[in-house]
Amino acid sequence: MRIGIGADHRGYGAKELLKHYLRAQGHSVRDFGTESSDACDYPDVAFPLARAISGGKIRRGILICGSGIGMSIAANKVPGAYGALCMNVEMAKMARNHNNANILSLGAVFTNSKKMKEIVDVWLAERFEGGRHRRRFNKIKREER
Repeated sequence: MRIGIGADHRGYGAKELLKHYLRAQGHSVRDFGTESSDACDYPDVAFPLARAISGGKIRRGILICGSGIGMSIAANKVPGAYGALCMNVEMAKMARNHNNANILSLGAVFTNSKKMKEIVDVWLAERFEGGRHRRRFNKIKREER
């Protein structure tokens, strides 16, 4: 799968870990930055990744900042990008099954590397269920226009 990954300075270490983890699983990973733990602004990473999702250049994206909240808010400003902050595997499963989230946002301060890998694995494996959830998702898509 073509996956984009990006982080601000607070999520840099987790991004590097997950980037290598995903590549070891055979995924094609595009790194949207940042390239160090030097302070940076999360929208500068979230917007390009979200645009790549909405433009079909990557299939899914993972964004990491301190809390995960800022990345999620920024990504959701881009039409066609559907970001979900997930703090556990149950949230990751629902983000895919019910909400069709194509961007996973993680909080590096609140989620250790083992838990991040578990969340990522579940989020990548799950599929959108459609059905009653499709009706709700379509309402969100219509509001983007």
